[in-house]
Amino acid sequence: MFNKKKPNAETIRNLKIIFSTKHQIPETSILSMAELSCHEPNCPPIETIITERADDGKIRNWRIAKPIEEIQEIDIENLNEEYNHKH
Repeated sequence: MFNKKKPNAETIRNLKIIFSTKHQIPETSILSMAELSCHEPNCPPIETIITERADDGKIRNWRIAKPIEEIQEIDIENLNEEYNHKH
């Protein structure tokens, strides 16, 4: 239960570079990626949440219905911003 394998740090770094370039994320923003497990109906078992925290307080999120290790560049290219709101 608690010995879940963590995603490779280099994989995360590379995905952040691809994501930042594709979605024009400024260097002043903080970009994070997290895997979440879901046990609700109609929910993928593991999804990756990508969050941008801009220096103006704006937060944007994107979701990919895959673990970090399975994300491909095409998954990032096909992403649309899930929601956008002010802090």
